[in-house]
Amino acid sequence: MLTLPRAIVLAAFIGLLAVPFAFRPQEAAPPAGALRLVVITPHNEQIRYEFGRAFSEWHQARYDRPVAVDFRAPGGTSEIRKLLVAVYEQALKSGQLAPDGSITAGTMPYDILFGGGAYEHDIIKRGVAVGPPGSPSISISIPAPFSTRQVSDWFGENAIGSDRLYDPDLHWLGVALTSFGIVYNRDVLERLSLPEPTTWERLADPRYAGWLAMTDPRQSSSVAVTYDSILNNYGWEKGWRILLAMGANARFFANSSLKPPLEVSRAEAAAGPSLDFYGRFQAQALIDAKSSERADRARVGYIDPPGIVFINADPISILRAGPNPEIAARFVEFTCSLEGQALWQFPAKGESAPAETLGPRRYELRKLPGRRALYADFRDRFVDRDVDPFRDASNATINGWFRIIERVFGAAAIDIHADQREAWSAIHAAESRGADPAAIAQLLDLFFSLPNHPFPDNSSLPLTPEHIKPILDDWRNPDREATLRMHYTAFFLANYHEVTRRAAELP
Repeated sequence: MLTLPRAIVLAAFIGLLAVPFAFRPQEAAPPAGALRLVVITPHNEQIRYEFGRAFSEWHQARYDRPVAVDFRAPGGTSEIRKLLVAVYEQALKSGQLAPDGSITAGTMPYDILFGGGAYEHDIIKRGVAVGPPGSPSISISIPAPFSTRQVSDWFGENAIGSDRLYDPDLHWLGVALTSFGIVYNRDVLERLSLPEPTTWERLADPRYAGWLAMTDPRQSSSVAVTYDSILNNYGWEKGWRILLAMGANARFFANSSLKPPLEVSRAEAAAGPSLDFYGRFQAQALIDAKSSERADRARVGYIDPPGIVFINADPISILRAGPNPEIAARFVEFTCSLEGQALWQFPAKGESAPAETLGPRRYELRKLPGRRALYADFRDRFVDRDVDPFRDASNATINGWFRIIERVFGAAAIDIHADQREAWSAIHAAESRGADPAAIAQLLDLFFSLPNHPFPDNSSLPLTPEHIKPILDDWRNPDREATLRMHYTAFFLANYHEVTRRAAELP
């Protein structure tokens, strides 16, 4: 029987479920006679809304026909890449895609891959093999039909820190940029008597213990790249000390990079690594929801640690044999145009603003434009006026260590987190008792030690940068993975227990 209290609870539950849908951008019916473009993307609904609407208006003004952009968002970029590889591999098997790469335009289901990291777009460029391993490959993407001079006019020098703005063969163009920085809650930091973080080292401070929102790098490639940038900027030894200390300070390890900014905004965590867009967007959401909250003292802040932040192109690629290659090329052109670039950082202009007014209509997207000239010519119109990725980007070489980071960090910090936290706490408790600094240094050395890697022939190598390739090759062997995971976990577990024991014995 449905009693009144149960009815109230049920109504509240239904109302809670309805909240996300109430704030979703409303999708209008396609205009009569509209052309169609199919875009697969990891971008959120706000970005999809603004780019779909603005491109249709742009296309109407130039070609006298609107375009209905059919966005498909099946998941993150890694999931999208796997889906595209499967689709094109199936096309090869079925004969739709010939081994020489010839295929009828319109055969494949998607026109554009919009968004994600350059790493995934490079894999899309490499494509699918036409035969057994070692066979030639057919690229899933195709070069954008623009001259190198046109692309150079758009982007200038093909560099952002130590990375590229676009593929030299034009298989992808970095129409936006993604940085990997720190999101933080000013109110929580004030309660903990901690300054606002400006470097990754700050997050290794033991006063953050239990207050860091972290993400499992095995579940998020963007977070794995963030951790990789820490190692590359600080060096292997110091970088691992920072990463393991951050792990010890963690309150939890999320399975998505979306979660830490949310927990920070709820004051459930003081800070955490975040993609720039997630951090800035969460700060903006709080400002929008509470008009009394000033942008210069919003509860949630975000920073790209100057000079040590890794900034990566957020590209767009045209896919081979999509339904409408001509409209696909126009969409890429639009994203590179001033009208398209202004959507990323200009303030929302309002639904009633003239179509020719630069900027988004409803949502402030707060991502970084990919074109260098906008920072010189339009900075005073940006929402984030103090941001300059071309000034702040790290020039450290990115070595691509994130695949080994996933394994080591998982074994050292996530799978045995309680033991790691206990050892970390024991060290600093001994330190607060006034224990001998030399003894504390020895405990820290043991806490941060990395294992030797055992090979099947009973040989071993220290886990150092010059040995990453053979070590990672061994990890990639599915028959070895369980054994290696147990070995690494046992190493860290034994060290943490020994640290805890020794720390307790210090006066």
